[in-house]
Amino acid sequence: MNEFLQAALDEARKGYEEGGVPIGSVLVHKGKIIGRGHNKRVQQGSVVLHGEMDALENAGRQPAAVYRECELYTTLSPCPMCSGTILLYGIPKVVIGENKTFMGEEALLRERGVAVSVADSEECYKLMQQFIQEKPALWNEDIGV
Repeated sequence: MNEFLQAALDEARKGYEEGGVPIGSVLVHKGKIIGRGHNKRVQQGSVVLHGEMDALENAGRQPAAVYRECELYTTLSPCPMCSGTILLYGIPKVVIGENKTFMGEEALLRERGVAVSVADSEECYKLMQQFIQEKPALWNEDIGV
């Protein structure tokens, strides 16, 4: 696992330890993490703070040119909201830890020119499966079921 996906997984574990949904993400610009975050819907009572959204928020306001040079690493396939944000800001590359637990809008991202790769990380998958087994109702809420 590369260092950036590992950083996203570390964020996911923080979320799990806080009682939240264990999905983490980091935004990388020119080889440096400029934003990191994890799903905080439970912890902050937020409707929008998925891991990707939290990482973007924590990166702060950036010029459009910066986003166009970024890579986003996330432990789970991005949902429609997070995928829309990736497209809105023109982030050209997304690396996904796993997509067996949840298949987000990868096809849309690819159709719109985003380079999407899936690491198929067993660690990311196991963390999500453990969480879902422990808190199925919370998982269903997070994905809108």
